[in-house]
Amino acid sequence: MGHFTGPRSKIARRFGEPVFGPDKVLDKRPNPPGQHGATKRRHKLSEYGEQLREKQKAKAIYGMREGQFRLFFERAKVDSAHTKGEAFLALLECRLDNVAYRLGLSPTRAGARQLVTHRHVTVNGKVCNIPSYTVRPNDVISIREKDRGMVAVVDSLKSHKSPMVNWLSWDDATMQGTLVSIPLRAEIPENIEIQPIVEFFSR
Repeated sequence: MGHFTGPRSKIARRFGEPVFGPDKVLDKRPNPPGQHGATKRRHKLSEYGEQLREKQKAKAIYGMREGQFRLFFERAKVDSAHTKGEAFLALLECRLDNVAYRLGLSPTRAGARQLVTHRHVTVNGKVCNIPSYTVRPNDVISIREKDRGMVAVVDSLKSHKSPMVNWLSWDDATMQGTLVSIPLRAEIPENIEIQPIVEFFSR
């Protein structure tokens, strides 16, 4: 599954948020990207436009392509214990690359994805190189033992700025993290309106 490799600053400017991570400097120019800037009249988005914009923002945040994003939504439909939106967002948060990012193994999701694909991350002691792997409660995530001295990982853990979410735990001594529970919507810090996305896929 491919991932976005284009101009991230332009995408972040379009949404007016640092969608690729807090360490990325956000372009502060007042207008979205476009040829005419402030002189171009911008009309209010339609309901469909709002839904599409929120979906595109969520895809950018989690670094996913359309097919895989839709597949995760279809998986969320079978969760009878939560609403589709809550189940969908929880699935996105429980992706291995996202969990590695939340634990501070990398300052960005793209960096965390690279750690996973390059076989530096383990789940329950076994190497897993699938970024979309769904981490489950009590799963233990770590850097492969021989890679724990990697400068990029050590520096990221030292400078980890994002507060640890309460559905994850981390042990500095063993360099291991654990998924304590499936996250609820209130426990997910991303600025995502999930209902428009549900409505988009339910059309």
